[in-house]
Amino acid sequence: MINYFFIHPSCIDCPTELFCPSDVLRRLPRWVCGFALVSVGCAHAQTGNVDFARLTWPEVAAAVRSGTDTIIIPIGGTEQSGPYIAVGKHNVRAEALARRIAQGVGHTLVAPVVAYVPEGGTNPRTSHMRFPGTISIPPAAFTGLLEGAAESFHVQGFRRVVFLGDHGGYLSYLKAVTAHLNHEWHGSGQAIFLGAYYDVIGTQYAAALRARGLGAAVGKHADVSDTSLMLAVDPSMVREEALRHAALPNAAQGVYGGDPRPATAELGRIGTNMQVQAAIDALKGTR
Repeated sequence: MINYFFIHPSCIDCPTELFCPSDVLRRLPRWVCGFALVSVGCAHAQTGNVDFARLTWPEVAAAVRSGTDTIIIPIGGTEQSGPYIAVGKHNVRAEALARRIAQGVGHTLVAPVVAYVPEGGTNPRTSHMRFPGTISIPPAAFTGLLEGAAESFHVQGFRRVVFLGDHGGYLSYLKAVTAHLNHEWHGSGQAIFLGAYYDVIGTQYAAALRARGLGAAVGKHADVSDTSLMLAVDPSMVREEALRHAALPNAAQGVYGGDPRPATAELGRIGTNMQVQAAIDALKGTR
């Protein structure tokens, strides 16, 4: 494996602007310089790393040159999720599952997770903002952030920018941003709202839980579904010992229907596997 190489920009229209000080290196065949650029730039290909933020800029440039045409923007949110799930739930899940999706699709990177989303009003306090632990931003700031991030990736050469939303409260904004970007880009790129990732939770996964006799435990927020998904991805985010000894939590505690107490990581893996596969299938169908 080549660990380093000086590359002359004129050799291969190299985007890295590295300078080759040697006449000997300057006279190397074009294919050698091309191989060197890949060796320097494709750390993600060698290690399986799909995190955009963990690559250097030459590595990002080389990834795009070598066929990485898609980037997923995982969108989470910071909100109360009852007494037993940490407030960064959506961020952790969106980021972790986006990595699995990217690896399954191939030629795909994962952008830094968006942790600041609309979660309710602050004056008066509404929705999740009625509870401590929630961060909310105005819808205009949210959509502006997404559009700016997507445009940043578009001009770098990513042909597909994918919005992966882990929370139902802002999905309408993701659809609107997707439509706006596709109009602006005029076929030079594609914005994708990956609705299949979220939709499977209320359909296939809910049906799977009901088939296991857990219909009464399925609610709308911080229920058996939400808690199981979190246990499957990162059990440190769940206060499991307290949950096992708790009385049935209610809406005043931030649990909207259902019962989180039967939650297990095994149940959660059923849902996460469904989410990942649905997302992979949807993305492969648009390539």
